[in-house]
Amino acid sequence: MTDAEPADDTTSVPASATDPANDRAADSADDQAAASVPPAPTLTARLPDSYDPDVVFERFEEWAGGRGLSLYPAQEEAVLEIVTGANVILSTPTGTGKSLVAIGAHFAALAEGKRSYYTAPIKALVSEKFFALVEIFGAENVGMVTGDSSVNGDAPIICCTAEILANLALRQGDAADVGQVVMDEFHFYSDPDRGWAWQVPLLTLPKAQFLLMSATLGDVEWLAKDLTARTGRPTATVTGVERPVPLHYYYAKTPVHETVEDLLQTGQSPIYIVHFSQLAALERAQAMTSIKVVTREQRDAIAELIGGFRFTTSFGKTLSRLIRSGIGVHHAGMLPKYRRLVEQLAQKGLLRVICGTDTLGVGINVPIRTVLLTALTKYDGQRMRQLNAREFHQIAGRAGRAGYDTAGTVVVQAPEHETENAKAIAKAGDDPKKIRKIVRKKAPDGFVSWGEPSFQRLMTAEPETLTASMQITHAMMLNLIGQGGDVFTTVRTLLEDNHEPRAKQLALLRQALSIYRSLRTAEIVEQIESPDGGRATIRLTVDLQPNFALNQPLSPFALAVFDVLDPENENYALDTISVLEATLDDPRPVLSAQQFMARGEAVAQMKADGIEYDERMEILEGITHPKPLEEMLDAMFETYSATQPWIGDFELRPKSVVRDMYERAMTFGDFISFYKLARSEGLVLRYLSDAFRAARQTIPDEAKTDELRDLIEWLGELVRQVDSSLLDEWEELIHPSFDPGDPDSVVPPAPKRLTNNVRAFRVLVRNEMFRRVQLAAREDYEGLGELDAASGFDADAWRDALDGFFAEYEDTESSRPLSPIGTDAAARSASLLLVDEQPGTWVVRQILADPAGDHDWGISATVDLAESDEQGVAVVRIDRVGQLGA
Repeated sequence: MTDAEPADDTTSVPASATDPANDRAADSADDQAAASVPPAPTLTARLPDSYDPDVVFERFEEWAGGRGLSLYPAQEEAVLEIVTGANVILSTPTGTGKSLVAIGAHFAALAEGKRSYYTAPIKALVSEKFFALVEIFGAENVGMVTGDSSVNGDAPIICCTAEILANLALRQGDAADVGQVVMDEFHFYSDPDRGWAWQVPLLTLPKAQFLLMSATLGDVEWLAKDLTARTGRPTATVTGVERPVPLHYYYAKTPVHETVEDLLQTGQSPIYIVHFSQLAALERAQAMTSIKVVTREQRDAIAELIGGFRFTTSFGKTLSRLIRSGIGVHHAGMLPKYRRLVEQLAQKGLLRVICGTDTLGVGINVPIRTVLLTALTKYDGQRMRQLNAREFHQIAGRAGRAGYDTAGTVVVQAPEHETENAKAIAKAGDDPKKIRKIVRKKAPDGFVSWGEPSFQRLMTAEPETLTASMQITHAMMLNLIGQGGDVFTTVRTLLEDNHEPRAKQLALLRQALSIYRSLRTAEIVEQIESPDGGRATIRLTVDLQPNFALNQPLSPFALAVFDVLDPENENYALDTISVLEATLDDPRPVLSAQQFMARGEAVAQMKADGIEYDERMEILEGITHPKPLEEMLDAMFETYSATQPWIGDFELRPKSVVRDMYERAMTFGDFISFYKLARSEGLVLRYLSDAFRAARQTIPDEAKTDELRDLIEWLGELVRQVDSSLLDEWEELIHPSFDPGDPDSVVPPAPKRLTNNVRAFRVLVRNEMFRRVQLAAREDYEGLGELDAASGFDADAWRDALDGFFAEYEDTESSRPLSPIGTDAAARSASLLLVDEQPGTWVVRQILADPAGDHDWGISATVDLAESDEQGVAVVRIDRVGQLGA
């Protein structure tokens, strides 16, 4: 590797950069507050009777000391500034304890009787911080609002996403009950799409005290001056702090596996290998199994710890093999229980190599000593480009955690062609003839060039100066008008007195005028002229719901559509779900897989129909993922938007994920396998969980038929049996007494017995039986055999059993390809499933929907309740297929 700290060439990372026997018992500074420590009284027990800055600081420092923490100089400086009333911009490296400063800020606000807000960019981090603050301040003092959850919303400390606070600030302005704002990951201020939410509170909450935190802010002097001018408070900048754990940088020209072996041998694990796609991370992890990562004793320790863990999916089985070799995988596409398992094993020092994406698994809480970047380029959704300085330092800063390591290591892996060339040169040695004969490999086509000069530049570069990203939308305008008062001045001030260049400000003003006119045309806003010729009064003609633009912005539209659906329609339950799905964010990997499959099926059919290539390609352009009710929803959305133009800020997205899984009678594992989504199963489960919560919260009780309630219960149980952590977290938020299990155990508590939820279990059984009906209708005897060979019904047995049915009902005079076995909504009806509930076993019979309506053919089976509880799915064994009484 090349050492970039002094710039000399070496063949390995020097062991002197770190101490392999260092003490990992202490907690990292950045996660001090949330670390596992002995139980201690809540911080609120130390609140003084009256506010005195010295007393508040002293009591906070005593509390920290009682938890074995001593403040770094930067932490001490920041907390002292906060307790004396100043704003603070805390731009210090990862590992310098920004989380502890945030706790000190909340304590100061609580002591002064002010309401404080903690904001983060994603719901997962908001939730994580909520639980940490509940432990520190007590459940009664902490609340959370994320857009789909609201818990203890009147608490003096609120955790929320940046957008939640921004909309609150727009709605209430300087009258908002916001005494203090702690904005984490403040570098999101520069995000082109979401940066407005980090800017708006700075512009509209002049009475609030601000703590802005990030490891990569760049030059902030301009921001400090602006904040002081707006709030009238002094603004302290705590920057340029030396990392308590220094970083050593290296450029490696050895193959990745050799680099990793070198790092392992010199005691520089755990190693986080950074990739820029989930597929690359998994492939690298599998390749790492060729080297020895852990000892036999460590393998045994891992095996013992995970012995009771349920690896229920195909990816889970792959992960199990990797973990037993001391190798972890960590990215956002994994199930939460798998990510947590990797984190816990890493914290115990049992995973020495973790392969993940460039986000380092947002919110990951593991001791990483070495960060190994496999590239310095990434695809940003539009193009492949080099990392910028902020991105590089965000990733590199994860190396070397205070309390764990004495130093951290950052290694950048040279491009593959450069590595191979270096290997060839090394092999040639000092022989000039051999060197001349070397045919140097070139970069592949389309390669965005980078190399050691890029690395040197990024290593020394300061993060880019923050750039503003202000917006104005219908929802923002309605919230501003909802403030009352001089609306004209309020809007103009927001759009002119901000951080944007003048040209952008003028464009925003023109856009605001256009939005205002559309609101007046829709008669949502009225303008009342002043009788004395003064400024006109602008006001709303409708009452906005209390949580307008905070929770599920398209929910009012969904409610309007529910009113026009016919509960007597046989597709009512699924149509209601389709309306709901159209209001949810798109799970892009699922939709891409559905489109790919739909186009593949269409191509096969068009080839069979003799359609020429050019025409096939033209037709394919119009084929996308399934979009139930698209025409109806689009028409209603257009009508609704005419009277509620703010809804145009949001996009209606018809899709079929829940519905598709239900109509195909699939389990979660079936769905993942069918669409080849193993790398995205966590995203799929998150979507299903969101859909379940939205169904519970959005669909009015009076609109829920028995079939719809069955479907909702099925969905909730499906999510819970795959990974209960998503719903358990939600339950814990709603019911604080809920026990999620031992937080120190790597084996999460088993989900509640599947068969306890009889309503959901009945749907699961019905789906299992209906899967057989669908396969039988397609005469897919191989598929039926795969399901039931173990219970004595292989492909031949199914074919023999159904011969009589097809002989009786098949229309031999017609050329129609339709099967005589019905698979529509009527065929799926609960009335065609007969269930005899016996102790330990259900005896069921699925009646086939035949063309004559005789209903005398069916599939008989037994359901093993104990095994169903064990496996988390309905375990069905086929006993007989045939006519009743035959």
